[in-house]
Amino acid sequence: MRYSEHICARYQQALNLLSRRWVGLIVRVLLDGPLRFNELASKLQVVADRVLAERLRDLEAEGVVTRAVHVGSPVRVEYALTEKGLALAPVLDAIEAWSHQWIPLERVTADGMAPASADDSADDSEQPAEHASAMVHRL
Repeated sequence: MRYSEHICARYQQALNLLSRRWVGLIVRVLLDGPLRFNELASKLQVVADRVLAERLRDLEAEGVVTRAVHVGSPVRVEYALTEKGLALAPVLDAIEAWSHQWIPLERVTADGMAPASADDSADDSEQPAEHASAMVHRL
């Protein structure tokens, strides 16, 4: 991966990890405690099993998640956040707080962000002028 020499390489690497699709949601769900794969998939609802398994492997390789195999009948595999993963809690809390201030709830659907339309312009009235103009340019 290429990094800008003008921005901290650690910061860029952290954003690369956290910006991978579904990583934020996976970490958010695991903040409540260890979960088995099917429990995690059930809570996430929107992540395909193959992608979830891939992201869990990525997070384990990065030291954010641990995978514990409990021998028994049946064998249980649980995923939990490491100290490094738990340290992301304030980061995700800050993103959630930001979203409550800047992401209009009316534009969020079960499938993700609804497409912007001319009817959405009234929702932008509480946003700063720079944000409102950016919304207009996306229309």
